[in-house]
Amino acid sequence: MSRTRSGSESESASGSEQGRERLVVIGADAAGMSAASQARRLKGPDELEIVAFERGHFTSYSACGIPYWVGGDVAERDQLIARTPEEHRARDIDLRMRTEVTKIDVAGGRVRARDVDSGAESWTSYDKLVIATGARPVQPELPGIDAPGVHGVQTLDDGQALLDTLGGTRGRRAVVVGAGYIGVEMAEALINRGYRVTVVNRGKEPMSTLDPDMGRLVHEAMEGLGITMVDDAEVTKVLTGDDGRVRAVATQDAEYPADVVVLGIGVRPETALARAAGLPLGVHGGLLTDLAMRVRGQENIWAGGDCVEVLDLVSGQERHVPLGTHANKHGQIIGTNVGGGYATFPGVVGTAVSKVCDLEIARTGLREKDARRVGLRFVAVTVESTSRAGYYPGASPMSVKMLAERRTGRLLGVQIVGREGAAKRVDIAAVALTAGMTVEQMTALDLGYAPPFSPVWDPVLVAARKAAAKVRAF
Repeated sequence: MSRTRSGSESESASGSEQGRERLVVIGADAAGMSAASQARRLKGPDELEIVAFERGHFTSYSACGIPYWVGGDVAERDQLIARTPEEHRARDIDLRMRTEVTKIDVAGGRVRARDVDSGAESWTSYDKLVIATGARPVQPELPGIDAPGVHGVQTLDDGQALLDTLGGTRGRRAVVVGAGYIGVEMAEALINRGYRVTVVNRGKEPMSTLDPDMGRLVHEAMEGLGITMVDDAEVTKVLTGDDGRVRAVATQDAEYPADVVVLGIGVRPETALARAAGLPLGVHGGLLTDLAMRVRGQENIWAGGDCVEVLDLVSGQERHVPLGTHANKHGQIIGTNVGGGYATFPGVVGTAVSKVCDLEIARTGLREKDARRVGLRFVAVTVESTSRAGYYPGASPMSVKMLAERRTGRLLGVQIVGREGAAKRVDIAAVALTAGMTVEQMTALDLGYAPPFSPVWDPVLVAARKAAAKVRAF
């Protein structure tokens, strides 16, 4: 039922007025719909009404898969969609697509939403609220940044817009701004599409999530693929032609012709709504929650996914880690707690993997500058090994860098760059970090061995042995 407000506005009565609770979810991707689905598993529609708002066209999709769709590895957009709006509605979730929440009234326990297509606005009351607003691409304020042909890539809508541009552009020159995960993956996608690709990166090496010595390996591999790398340079403007479309990207020293520009500078938490509502934000702009993913200081508001900050289990500090793995876990935990159970999210160790063509890139834990920032004294070692026994066909080189605390030998971080079989070895280190293991303890790990899969001493264990010896020397 509803109470009529002024004009076209209306306010839905809270669930408690109808004899049941109402859960409102803002954002219908990984965290939001995982929370809604888990809450529905635990409580039926007679106990819990669930209303979800999504301003876009799609739900429950893999944003991480967008570069591979753009690059042609994934043939169809819908392959990235795990669950459609119709499937969610079939589970008694009132999912309202193309509807943007514009205000959270914490004191009144309600949200204001606007239909994107019609402009109609209304208030919806809630008993419990989940904020899963995600992240937004970093878009610097530069002349020409809004020109046709310039794209950020965060949502399926963004990916479709980029593909439309690629399909309608005669030229084959692309500039990627930024060389983090998004930038590197989009450079590969554009190479696969037959474009001549230039990557403009303000860092000294690509992949700032790695230490520079490991980033250098990525730089060399990307150049080997025919990608022009422009490091230690910052874009100052986007130049346009007579038709208003992008024609080049300019730095202080040069211009780089472009028929399409992709922004791969990274993302920031989308927390404008939360900020306006007075909810607590961290130093990175993300919402702060407790272990149950409840927003700090709020009894009936939870948050998860790319809009939150989480505890780094290695450094002990809050950080923003926008990954689909975390978002899905957050949603499961929130849904469990909303549904009357109990679950917690203890934190992360910062594990991530990526690739550019056949080069695999992985990291977990702290970089050297991270360790220094939190005041840790450490040793660092780098080893060169192979993915398989050296004599076995297909063995490829692999570089493993490992950091350990100087006094205790506690593992602090691992970075891996190599070919086939390199990236997922980082999971060994992720488990060791989560368990608080020392590098000495790691040397005794009983890892699987056979010549097609590993040398007798796995590369990660070789690095652990070398790090342990260095720790003992102090």
